[in-house]
Amino acid sequence: MIGMFDSGLGGLSVWRELTAQLPDEPVIYLADQGYCPYGGRSDDELIARAELIADYLLAQGATLLLIACNTATSAAARHLRQRHPALPIVGMEPAIKPAALSTQSGKIGVLATQATLRGEKFRQLAAQLHDHAEIYSQAGTGFVELVESGELDSDNARRTVAAALAPLLAHNVDHVVLGCTHYPFLAPLIREQLPPHIDIIDPTDAVVRQTLRLLQHHHCRSGPQTPPQYRFVTTGDDHSMQQFLRQILQRHDRVEALQPA
Repeated sequence: MIGMFDSGLGGLSVWRELTAQLPDEPVIYLADQGYCPYGGRSDDELIARAELIADYLLAQGATLLLIACNTATSAAARHLRQRHPALPIVGMEPAIKPAALSTQSGKIGVLATQATLRGEKFRQLAAQLHDHAEIYSQAGTGFVELVESGELDSDNARRTVAAALAPLLAHNVDHVVLGCTHYPFLAPLIREQLPPHIDIIDPTDAVVRQTLRLLQHHHCRSGPQTPPQYRFVTTGDDHSMQQFLRQILQRHDRVEALQPA
């Protein structure tokens, strides 16, 4: 079983692609909505949450951990790998390398949470690619809240997206990297407000490929299952997650409520 977690519902953008490409794999997804958003929390807080969630997912039978959250990956992935050295762990990181290597203008933009942008992993990646492109970062202020509330196509959402994109457009970037798993749910609005020549880079497909590689390497792939086994758990409001699943993913699964520790 694949165990996935995110601060909330954003990681369902990864779940959607994962289950489309690996339809036979059972997946348990935990939305830590009781502590969402993660962007303003300290690394110590995020490590503590990641430890508790990883322990829960392992107790449910997870054999691979997918951290479907850039902020949690930045803060806690190294710690979890040290704590569980035999456990295959896949994390998220902004796909700035492919953007930096393919830019024509020499300028790329990154949308992410404040916590991801201040993280050591992001700073290291940006430093490594400094010779290839100028990297301009911008926090997607309000993006997580829009997705969590299911507000993906409103005037308020458009204004929020426009405010985040304006500084990047002022720098004449030709790629915009989505550095948070919530943000792909706002990709239609982002695309709507970008000139056609600007590419949007989403790392989800690369994360799914890495998940498949680790499943095969560790010999923990599942056989065909009819229907595939999916579980959804939240530390927040199970009704809001059920509504999101119905409206955005057209699914009618039961959501399990887990009291946040």
